[in-house]
Amino acid sequence: MNQGRFITRNARYFPQQPAVIFQDQVMSFQQLDRRSSRLANALLGLGLKKGDRVAFQMTNRPQIVEIEIALYKAGLVKMPLNARLSANEVVDVIENGGPRVFIVGDSHTELVQSVMDRVEVPHYVACGAKVAGWFEYESLLEQASDISPDVEMQANDLAVLHYTSGSTGKLKAAMQTVGNRLSHLRKVGMHRMRVSPGDVLGLSGPLTHASGMFMQPFLYQGGTLLIQDRFDPDLLLSAIERWKVSYTFMVPTMLNKLTTHPGVRNYDISSLKQIAYGGAPMAPARIREAWETLGPVLSQGYGGGETTGGLILFDTASHARALAEVPSRLASCGRPIGESQLIVADAEGNPVRGDAVGEIVVRGPDVFAGYWGEPELTAQAFNEQGWLKTGDLAKVDDEGYVYIVDRSKDMIISGGFNIYPTEIEQALYQHPAVYEACVVGVPDDIWGESVKAVVVLRSGKNANDAELINHCKSALADFKKPRSIEFVEELPRNPNGKISRKIVRDRYWAGRERMVG
Repeated sequence: MNQGRFITRNARYFPQQPAVIFQDQVMSFQQLDRRSSRLANALLGLGLKKGDRVAFQMTNRPQIVEIEIALYKAGLVKMPLNARLSANEVVDVIENGGPRVFIVGDSHTELVQSVMDRVEVPHYVACGAKVAGWFEYESLLEQASDISPDVEMQANDLAVLHYTSGSTGKLKAAMQTVGNRLSHLRKVGMHRMRVSPGDVLGLSGPLTHASGMFMQPFLYQGGTLLIQDRFDPDLLLSAIERWKVSYTFMVPTMLNKLTTHPGVRNYDISSLKQIAYGGAPMAPARIREAWETLGPVLSQGYGGGETTGGLILFDTASHARALAEVPSRLASCGRPIGESQLIVADAEGNPVRGDAVGEIVVRGPDVFAGYWGEPELTAQAFNEQGWLKTGDLAKVDDEGYVYIVDRSKDMIISGGFNIYPTEIEQALYQHPAVYEACVVGVPDDIWGESVKAVVVLRSGKNANDAELINHCKSALADFKKPRSIEFVEELPRNPNGKISRKIVRDRYWAGRERMVG
């Protein structure tokens, strides 16, 4: 088996069909197949062998698609580095993964050059620039054969080192196998995006992370990728109108910005079949606003690097039914899909129902093979029954819909009560003046921790702390309401663009020996 052959097959079936669009450049399936084969052969020509790692760091561009397919074809392991990583984080990742080749975009050559004396990488490849002592990307392709190498892969062979943040703040690598990736491809094609040639997927989030998980399944079905190097509402809306984009994916922060963009109704976005969103909780009030503004096209997924993408789906039909009949269900992330088993379990591993809160645990062909070089961390990730512990606390209703309560590590314990920040954030989002909110536990000499909300107001709107606290008090039990509110211009984000609760929380616990009350 080899996923790279899917592209070769598509190049034979519809060679001139657009595979990748970037700015005004259009690459056909035939071109993508030939260029990815050239890169695969070039990497093997540098002495790399099946299982060797290849790192890359760059902003969104077509070469990321070529690299992914080339690595499949050559049996090499993909090591994507988020474009927003700092120099020290780059060093940590390279030391951890030990790549034989590091492909670097022109936007990152200075950063990588600054850390070269701190890491050992045999070969560097400059993509879009010329750097002394480095191979040049296009030159490597020109000198290599465009006949795909014949490399066989097994289901348990390593395909990707997916770097994700850990509780210590240091990046860790989830090992995704060939079998994991094939399971993900089936999930997307069967449940999330049923694609035909001519469908276009617009991606403006980082292709090194969640957005990139849709590339291969979409191409496999003959669809076209439209890639943007950054998220900008006007650029995305213009591209949707021009290229008749049928699918797109974004994290809730991006969806909020698109929904509230003052010019959103000036564009023709009628081609959209689905706006998939995920990666972080989204308040029901924001979902309703997006549905009313952008149309009946929303579809939510839940998953992660350790589960090779989405495990739970709240599809468009579920959105429509919830909005019309069961508004409370907008707080759900959906129902399990695909081949894996997923349950919400108590401490003994037994399924919970109703109002009981448990942890989401999962097992199946999309569950990762562990953390690279971290056997103890890998062992801690699974319970005694062999199920992956996601760390997400949830409830499940009689129809199987799952409701994320919060991350177990984010739970606030105040005066002996368990308080879940997401529940309070959802209440805050019901207030018309609130644009974004992050709720954390802060030190309290009496209660151990108290609830604090850090809030960004909508442009042109006003609210004070008493008003927001009373608003929450009307929607929540008294012990859950924020005890204090801080207003800020913007909230900190992690490299994936998600609001970073850890950064918000750490500021209030600085100088203390422990991070709980």
